[in-house]
Amino acid sequence: MSFDIRQLRYAIAAADHGSFYRAARTLDVEQSTLSRAILKLERSIGMPIFERSRAGVTTTLAGNAFIRGAKPMVATADKLVAMMRAAGQGRAGGLVLGHNSSVSAGNLRATMMSWCDAHPDVEVGCVEADRSILLAGLDTGEIDIAILMGAAGHNGFRCEPLWSERMLAALPLSHPLAERDVVHWTDLRGERFLLPAADPGPEIRNMLLGRLAVSSAKPNIRMLQASRETVLSVLGGSSGISIVCEGSTGARYPDVVYRAIHGEQGPALTGHSGCWRADNDNPALRRFLEFIKARYALSFDFAERLQKV
Repeated sequence: MSFDIRQLRYAIAAADHGSFYRAARTLDVEQSTLSRAILKLERSIGMPIFERSRAGVTTTLAGNAFIRGAKPMVATADKLVAMMRAAGQGRAGGLVLGHNSSVSAGNLRATMMSWCDAHPDVEVGCVEADRSILLAGLDTGEIDIAILMGAAGHNGFRCEPLWSERMLAALPLSHPLAERDVVHWTDLRGERFLLPAADPGPEIRNMLLGRLAVSSAKPNIRMLQASRETVLSVLGGSSGISIVCEGSTGARYPDVVYRAIHGEQGPALTGHSGCWRADNDNPALRRFLEFIKARYALSFDFAERLQKV
């Protein structure tokens, strides 16, 4: 026994309209085509679905049961086709986004929330990990795009700058600099910095070395084997300070305040870059890149181009 969705669709329409003629007009097919398809269906299942008369058609007892069972089958098939088309256009499916900075605030959080609102049919998975793990995930295809703090440039991947965020000093409430609205890099010389050894700690350490190193004197930086959240949670009771990007300021910690850092040119900023495989054919990734490009008025194109470092 074999039949197809087209035959089921014809039979359902005939049952709903009580006429092969009206069903054929509704489906925009020849009546003879519909009639032959239904007859073939009846022969396939071994029993009549319709009683035919000059007035039209009515379902037999068995035919009535068959039509009731056929309707959800056709509906499921229609839904499956719609899902496949949506996935092919990037309007459905999945997108796995990796990041090595917090999403409690800032542009990454805002971007993800706006994307999810605009594309509710795309299931978004997030992976927060160190840069090396995220790049390995890109290489294996487990991650579609990695949003990384710092400059772009990773061999074998397409990388583009996306946005910049302010850098802030995380200070104990009792610290003298906490009384200011803004602190400058020069104010931070001589301070004791507490940073996580995991990302984005190394990026921030390199920034401090570049900004605060004077002659042979280097800033006092302690890299802790603890998460960013743990470092900030104990900061209020310590004599040290930390440096965070704006994306980390959505979470609040006891006796810790954030103050914007300024340099000679104004607010201190750090860039965030997006990296992905140029041969990744996930339609949702392309739509996400188009979304970011429009949101931040970026100018990169989608031609396959690998970053060389």
